[in-house]
Amino acid sequence: MTGETPYPDVGAAVSVLVVDDHPVVRAGLLALLSVQPGLRVVGEAGDGDEAVRLARELRPDVVLCDLRLGDGPDGVEVSRALRAGAAAGAPAVLILTTYDHDADLVRAVEAGASGYLLKDAAPAAIVAAIEASARGETLFGPELTERVVATMRVRRAELSPRELEVLRLVADGMSNREVARSLFVSEATVKTHLNHLFGKLGAESRTAAVASARAAGLID
Repeated sequence: MTGETPYPDVGAAVSVLVVDDHPVVRAGLLALLSVQPGLRVVGEAGDGDEAVRLARELRPDVVLCDLRLGDGPDGVEVSRALRAGAAAGAPAVLILTTYDHDADLVRAVEAGASGYLLKDAAPAAIVAAIEASARGETLFGPELTERVVATMRVRRAELSPRELEVLRLVADGMSNREVARSLFVSEATVKTHLNHLFGKLGAESRTAAVASARAAGLID
């Protein structure tokens, strides 16, 4: 798509590749970034495969990438592909999304993304985040960092298959007695599994355990 739109060269400005599968959103981001004196838009992509190809071809400083990109690789997979090994010259990948899910935050961190911004962020905040990413800074604020750490702790709790099964049934609204009947075990066994779950997840109740597991993407 780079041949379709002229992107002016403004010297040593931060070069940016914009990735979003919605043409209207992409056009809005291009309009915002193209008038910033410290930024230089070098291209745009509408899907993950195109984003990876253009990033390797154009070598931008920052890839501003939507999280959900329809069919094919999503923003996290784009980040993983471009940041694998953190080779010299690899662009920073800044995730811009409407989804504020802890599991997605963790995936972005693990894939090497430099930051995670919501699309309702102020234009100035988006520009500042791009510039900070180009400087090698990580843009997960204190609140997001705390959530990422908590979610990663839950994901590493190493719940057993049976514990996950119990948790899914609890999440479906079943009582301990109903869970026991469903799994053909005693209520005492169900309570034992729940106590183990509470300890591993740092939860004090069934509701808290389900919420933590859902936030971490362990259950639906």
